[in-house]
Amino acid sequence: MDNAVEVLKKEFAGLRTGRAAASLLEPVVVEAYGQAMPLTQCGTIGVPEPRMLTVQVWDKGLVKAVEKSIRDAGLGLNPQSDGQLVRVPIPALNEERRKELQKVAGKYAEQARVAVRNVRRDGMDALKKLAKDGHVSEDETHKHEKDIQVLTDETIKKIDDHLVHKEKEIMQV
Repeated sequence: MDNAVEVLKKEFAGLRTGRAAASLLEPVVVEAYGQAMPLTQCGTIGVPEPRMLTVQVWDKGLVKAVEKSIRDAGLGLNPQSDGQLVRVPIPALNEERRKELQKVAGKYAEQARVAVRNVRRDGMDALKKLAKDGHVSEDETHKHEKDIQVLTDETIKKIDDHLVHKEKEIMQV
């Protein structure tokens, strides 16, 4: 269940909120040295201003590849190179795009809830099998079922809290 929350946090980190965050460029993959490499292995990502990201490319020959990868990543960003430094201005989000991002955040949260419910189902099935085989008494089975349900409810509340926080962040101008 904790893994579902961690995955949700990573997915939320990749959602753009109008403010620059280094995690925005982490999923970008660069064609370098004849293979695909994560951007973080080609340069250092920095956040000098709230609406600007920079990538200090280590190899001068990769500057164009890094620029192209950022542009083609589908993030709606337009990088400009300045020597070995690639500047990536973060444009302000319009109201329509904010609503779309809220819907995407909602989908991510729902996927996390489904994952948590699947873990609960697996736990309940395992518990019933143990009870059927006679390894666990009926009283223990009921106690453990309640424990699993409490854990599930707590985890889903965490997911909902993360969603509310992310939606506020997205709608903040």
